[in-house]
Amino acid sequence: MDEPLVARMRGFGETIFAEMTRLAAETDAINLGQGFPDTDGPRSLLAGAARRIEQGVNQYPPGPGRPELRAAVAADRSARYGLEYDPDTEVYVTVGATAGITAAVLGLVEPGDEVVVFEPMYDSYPAAIAMAGGVRRAVTLRPDPSDEGGRFAFDPDELRAAVGPRTRAVIVNSPHNPTGTVLTEAELGVIAEVCREHDVIAITDEVYEHLTFDGVAHVPLASLPGMRERTLAVSSAGKTFSVTGWKTGWVMGPRPLVDAVRTVNQFLTFTANAALQLAVADALRDEADWVRAQRDALQRKRDRLSAGLRAAGFRVLRPQGTYFVMADIRPLGLSEGVDLARSLPRTAGVAAVPAQVFYDRPDEGRHLVRFAFCKRDEVLDEAVARLAALASA
Repeated sequence: MDEPLVARMRGFGETIFAEMTRLAAETDAINLGQGFPDTDGPRSLLAGAARRIEQGVNQYPPGPGRPELRAAVAADRSARYGLEYDPDTEVYVTVGATAGITAAVLGLVEPGDEVVVFEPMYDSYPAAIAMAGGVRRAVTLRPDPSDEGGRFAFDPDELRAAVGPRTRAVIVNSPHNPTGTVLTEAELGVIAEVCREHDVIAITDEVYEHLTFDGVAHVPLASLPGMRERTLAVSSAGKTFSVTGWKTGWVMGPRPLVDAVRTVNQFLTFTANAALQLAVADALRDEADWVRAQRDALQRKRDRLSAGLRAAGFRVLRPQGTYFVMADIRPLGLSEGVDLARSLPRTAGVAAVPAQVFYDRPDEGRHLVRFAFCKRDEVLDEAVARLAALASA
């Protein structure tokens, strides 16, 4: 008999993000743990949402999402990646990317099916797999010793060994949270080869697709040969437009896979805020310059925080994208990231997230902590000053 849902979820308590944010609030610490900006998105986006609310766009939109947003998503995907999706049947709006990923897993994974994930992994993936009764198989991303910046990469042989006859899906997050790795076309090619060979579905979390640095390009897995028909791509407005609280996301893929998401999601969130959907549709068409400027600003913030962390004694592993930088605490003479993260709000007035909570193999990330750099410069500078003071004490 299948294990009851409550039993499968017994190991999932308060998320590490909630714990660190609570500690930051209790200690008046600077919160570099949770990945949310402390500035808002483009003024036109905010004004567009307010205008729609004032105009009476306050009732249920269609279950799959407002057609204006679905059309804008399809047009954006076509323009940037050459991927064509029918907005009526192959684009579906969700309450943020997390809901889209969860509905995809629940719609496609049967009890006992195996799902391959890359660790460290965003904490909603294991929970979604557990809710579906699936079994996760982790492939570890590790710093490449030959790369000066310590870019995280996976071993293709480890990926192949993780896939077997019960493998149903692989979840691919690029740009990757928390490591900041942007998977190369060659790395994605290995994943694609495995998916085609074993008839595996890919669920791609691409919420940071616009936030890549140093000229590194994001390549959608669905754009590789033979992958569009077996890939559900998930993205959202939250990170792209610095409105993480809007929780407006979308799923893109072939109709049978999107229908699986629709079947589940109609009984979860049903639909998402209509006024916000219309504002996001406008922004996808009109705010490309703002997005590029935001990306460039975040690259400078990455460099600003990284320099400060190095000066405070951390080894910084250079991210290629996202909001986050991973730091190795061993040069400080420390080895337990969880202990450091739980003490930092009180000892330094700074909150971070211990990386080991993102691993099935905690020892792989025991010495790592994650800092968010999507904050105002003065906030980053104050955080660095506090960490430096602690290091010199």
